[in-house]
Amino acid sequence: MQFSDFARSLKVETAFTVLDIAKSLKAKGKDVVELEIGDSPFDTTAAARAGGVSAIEANQSHYCPSPGIPEFRAAAADFVRAEFGIPATADNIVAGPGAKVFEQFFCEAFLDPGDGVLVFSPFFPTYIPNIERRGARAVLVPLRQSNQFRPALEDIERFLAEDEAPRAIFLNSPHNPTGGVTTESDLEGIADLIRGRNVAVFSDEPYCHMVWSGSHHSLLSQPGLMEQAVAAYTFSKSYSMSGWRLGFAASSPEIADVIAKMVNTTLSCTPPFVQLAGVAALQNDAVERAAVMDRFRQKVELLTAGLNKIDGIHALPPTATFYVFPNVAPVCNRLGVTSHGLALFLLEGADDDFGIACLGGECFGDAGEGFLRFSCAEPDERLQQALDFIPVALERKDRLAAWLEENPQYRLTVAYEEQL
Repeated sequence: MQFSDFARSLKVETAFTVLDIAKSLKAKGKDVVELEIGDSPFDTTAAARAGGVSAIEANQSHYCPSPGIPEFRAAAADFVRAEFGIPATADNIVAGPGAKVFEQFFCEAFLDPGDGVLVFSPFFPTYIPNIERRGARAVLVPLRQSNQFRPALEDIERFLAEDEAPRAIFLNSPHNPTGGVTTESDLEGIADLIRGRNVAVFSDEPYCHMVWSGSHHSLLSQPGLMEQAVAAYTFSKSYSMSGWRLGFAASSPEIADVIAKMVNTTLSCTPPFVQLAGVAALQNDAVERAAVMDRFRQKVELLTAGLNKIDGIHALPPTATFYVFPNVAPVCNRLGVTSHGLALFLLEGADDDFGIACLGGECFGDAGEGFLRFSCAEPDERLQQALDFIPVALERKDRLAAWLEENPQYRLTVAYEEQL
């Protein structure tokens, strides 16, 4: 049987591919520090665990309304209203299995073939497949380290003025993979550019509690933007609930109703016992959440400081998320290896007994070339082991040469720009 053009062109999130390699190496006895996947190393918060167990014991394990149970929708609305100033009620909320699924539903709600979608690059890898699923066009513009990886308003103006069918914008803040934060002033400018136009915004906000400098702001708090934007949230990061698969979207009641129909026709519903665990987290776990976020901040600070001590590597001061996204272009140019090739060399080739799993920036689009992404989801002593190993690995040029002989696709043929 022949697969569709879309199925044959589908690209996946590389973090899971590298995760598979890392797990295979570990199964063979190699010691691997896993900094590739964006998962919390901490336990699910206490009230969430207890709420989930209690809900299962109460037999809350049958079908429920597609938009979510009333208790969850109300709790989520209270949360975004109190923390981010979003004027939400339960009618503005739709429950889902994490935040990622709302990328697809947003595209199905607003995009037709040929529509243009502004995407800032580097970008979360699943954005493009969801845009292409609708036959729409991703219009990529770069985020630059020199601008703290914040979106530039002039890029949005140019998209609106020059694209043949500007229809949507994907906005991610705090930003994965760079850790950049779109400021309140940035959001005011974006809102002024699009307000009242036939342009929808997907505001991806999974790292809303992981802001180390300043604070998180949502586009939906800007006047009038509820009517043309969808914000997506997840419990995976803030409450360490990645395996529970719980998130929600906030938007106008009209948009929320359309998304709920999409939930109905694909997922049926999000398990009610999972939603009740989320209600418990939102209502009772703020203190534990804050303590865990502080531990994440310390990890990011440790990794950033250590990377900046290595010759040829430069990372911005910690701003947000539990990722560090250092510029390694000078190292790659000196060694003749692509950034993802460097990442895989640190994992596979630099040592027989020890490796580091991380990702090359190009896994998040061409604008990520010359960078690496490190997650901080390991104990501090393991982060330090990784930091101690990197300069040793970079000196093993004979091993790198041998590894590149076996993996020539990772040879760097055109030098990276070193001032990004």
